[in-house]
Amino acid sequence: MRTKVAIIGAGPSGLLLGQILSKHGIDNIILERQTGDYVLGRIRAGILESVTIDGLKRAGVTENLEKYGLVHTGCELVFDDKSYRVDFEKEVNRHVVVYGQTEVTRDLMNARESIGATTIYEAADVALHDVDGENPYVTYTKDGQEHRLYCDFIAGCDGFHGVSRQTIPADILKTYERVYPFGWLGLMSETPPVADELIYLKHERGFVLCSQRSKTRSRYYLQVPLTDKIEDWSDERFWEELRTRLGPERSANLITGPSLEKSIAPLRSFVSEPMRYHKLFLAGDAAHIVPPTGAKGLNLAASDVLYLSDAFMDFYTNDDMTGIEGYSERCLKRIWGAERFSWFMTNMLHTFPENDAWSKKMQEAEFNQLFNSEYGVRLLAENYVGLPY
Repeated sequence: MRTKVAIIGAGPSGLLLGQILSKHGIDNIILERQTGDYVLGRIRAGILESVTIDGLKRAGVTENLEKYGLVHTGCELVFDDKSYRVDFEKEVNRHVVVYGQTEVTRDLMNARESIGATTIYEAADVALHDVDGENPYVTYTKDGQEHRLYCDFIAGCDGFHGVSRQTIPADILKTYERVYPFGWLGLMSETPPVADELIYLKHERGFVLCSQRSKTRSRYYLQVPLTDKIEDWSDERFWEELRTRLGPERSANLITGPSLEKSIAPLRSFVSEPMRYHKLFLAGDAAHIVPPTGAKGLNLAASDVLYLSDAFMDFYTNDDMTGIEGYSERCLKRIWGAERFSWFMTNMLHTFPENDAWSKKMQEAEFNQLFNSEYGVRLLAENYVGLPY
């Protein structure tokens, strides 16, 4: 087989790239090692910046987003009972939209199916070849038979553990990483959210995020030690701990119910450079991971995809290599800005086991300085709703 762009990974970044390219007449084939149902089963982000919404508009998949997405014009930050509402509209005249990653993925899958574009699920043993030559190709196994896919370019959208980043020679690839000494225990329930907007809360027992997917579906997170297991946390224990950290006033509005899903996710910051190696391009989690504290993961993947789709369109339409040659540098400027914000939010709002009294006072001073300055609040709002594309 042959195509113009081989896309590795059928998560949101791979699907979004494929849909935008298809809309502009650029042939592409997506290879995914899991089933479609498995991909849809990943419970992740739900806060969309304007850059992500622009990407979905370019892909022609915003009908459900416009119908069911919840516009949020602010969020609440709480530090040991000191509370501050960040008003996005007032500070930067922008907002975010709450719409689950699962729904984004489903919309993109349905759109791809409707135009007859090819996605090959359960593609095993995927390997990339000659990415530094003139004729790159991908091999994979499907139903026991080996296949070869020739292409002009390869887009690695296959996540942190995928094969794409590992194909770049070790003496070329530089990685930067910070692993945090805790995880997030997440619970989703078919219950109304405890508040209309998201709450980010620091408590002496650990961080809390009160999030949501709709007006009837809630997503809550508790900071827990990395040694904790899902089996340690019954629904009853989760709700009891959440009430404790929220305090009596906020928990008075808490409606509990059976968990639809529970998981523990470790937190890390990670960036790999460069994001382009000859005919291979990395996008999304294949190139970078952010702690979810800043709601940046899916949004960074979307901006990568927009830069990459622009580069491919310039190449195929105008024979212009400028976007391709500048892809990595362009992406990384935005990525490091988002990494800084996510790192900042994580450090300010979590309880670190190794923190001494001085470090705790510095966290408190950071919060106070931020919200005693109109410029500090504006900077936080600008970063939260998304740095300029």
